[in-house]
Amino acid sequence: MSTGDQQPKRANYDEILRLSLERGFFYPSAEIYHDAPAGFWEYGPTGLLMRNNFVREWRRMLVKRDDMLEIDGSLILPKIVFEASGHLSSLVDPIVQCTKCGTRIRADKYISEKTGLQIDERLSPEDFQKLIAEHNLHCPKCGGSFGMPTKFNMMFRVGVGAEDVDAYLRPETAQSIFVDFQRLSKTMRMKLPKGIAQVGKSFRNEIAPRQALIRLRELMQAEVEIFFNPEAKFDPQKFEKIKSVEMNVLSQPYTDSQKEVAKRFTSTEAVSVFGGKEIIAYYFALLQEFYEACGFRKEDTRFRELSASDRAFYTTSAFDFEVNTSFGWLELVACNYRTDYDLGNHSKYSKNDLSVMDQEKKVLPHVIELSLGVDRSLFALLDFKFFHEQNRDVLRLPSNIAPYLSAIFPLMSKPEFESKAEAIYENLKQEEYNVFYDDSGNIGRRYRRMDEVGTPYCITVDHDTLQNDTVTLRERDSMAQSRIKISEIASTLRDLRDKH
Repeated sequence: MSTGDQQPKRANYDEILRLSLERGFFYPSAEIYHDAPAGFWEYGPTGLLMRNNFVREWRRMLVKRDDMLEIDGSLILPKIVFEASGHLSSLVDPIVQCTKCGTRIRADKYISEKTGLQIDERLSPEDFQKLIAEHNLHCPKCGGSFGMPTKFNMMFRVGVGAEDVDAYLRPETAQSIFVDFQRLSKTMRMKLPKGIAQVGKSFRNEIAPRQALIRLRELMQAEVEIFFNPEAKFDPQKFEKIKSVEMNVLSQPYTDSQKEVAKRFTSTEAVSVFGGKEIIAYYFALLQEFYEACGFRKEDTRFRELSASDRAFYTTSAFDFEVNTSFGWLELVACNYRTDYDLGNHSKYSKNDLSVMDQEKKVLPHVIELSLGVDRSLFALLDFKFFHEQNRDVLRLPSNIAPYLSAIFPLMSKPEFESKAEAIYENLKQEEYNVFYDDSGNIGRRYRRMDEVGTPYCITVDHDTLQNDTVTLRERDSMAQSRIKISEIASTLRDLRDKH
């Protein structure tokens, strides 16, 4: 809470970027070089701790909760994998190049920005050229004319070995899961339905990366592919556990996704909205609960159904899980019903039958995908949780996501204070808490620094500590202080963390 009468105010984009650069959350890659390419960002110590906590919660609330398998696949895969998946032919963006200065821009986004029209990225180069001529559009940099639009494949090619064999950096983490499916189904004695998960880097050669962690060329994904028999009934006991979970759904048709209001459904009610499939409602409910546990309010989230022209080429139905940030609705998770597209194509190209036995029948499983953007989820959290108050800036992250659970301060730079504080610090590290030790500057400034990086609790060794082995425990949001015994610090922090 703020002090005085002034109400907290959410920070803007530039202020979030300032926080990230100054407090070690993230910063541009190779930033000391002025000509380093855009779209590559690196995590500093606080950002990496935050990301690790976020991924840990993803594992706890989705992967472990649903007894999924987790793998770690290769970053580089052979060309034939992406021929089978369709990425070589379909993962393309339309671009135009200025004939005068050589600037390249994405055609559909530029035309939409200038005209207000909704432009389908799958239009032909001739159709894009016609729209550019009709609206008399020119290069935004120099005013020159555009050449003929072309299609640009967003994958990074890699030459493998002295023979320079074609391979590609993966544009998504899903394909390793599909090509490993046969081995996993045998070695892990899989029974449908079964989720296979993976977290790691993907690479997309974006034409115009922008907005820091929102659109990157190197990005972190947390992916889940759920394999199931489309003819089988979903486990009623599993569905019973989430039947009352509520979620907001914006269904087709709608005219403007930025202005339309989603409807609130329980998981039971949402089954009909999700094509009559309980299994889809179940996994969407798990996703909803995960994001709420990470600090997003339900009223700021929704599942938005995509039209046929908006969804990925491999889906028959798709929903984006979005949050309403200060700069508009932002997609955090692509939720796709991929049917048997992937296993069917990989069976065809590899000449391996990827069918499995289920209920005494041979079946080629269908797939539900939850492809989560880790980087943009973290940026959205900073957008929601970074506030200006009367006397301080405060990042109100929940304790399960905050980089540090606690900071430990000696009130004064004297041996008797420092030895006690260092002992507490070492003990909490042994308990595997992320904690921070700070003995620099006055106590007020130290509190403010920890408020700014989201540390929920600060522990101060003061004069009373020397007398009775108690410390001051200060809570970030309310700034309330209390005294606890040194022997109770670890258990108290554990209880507070578990309550978020």
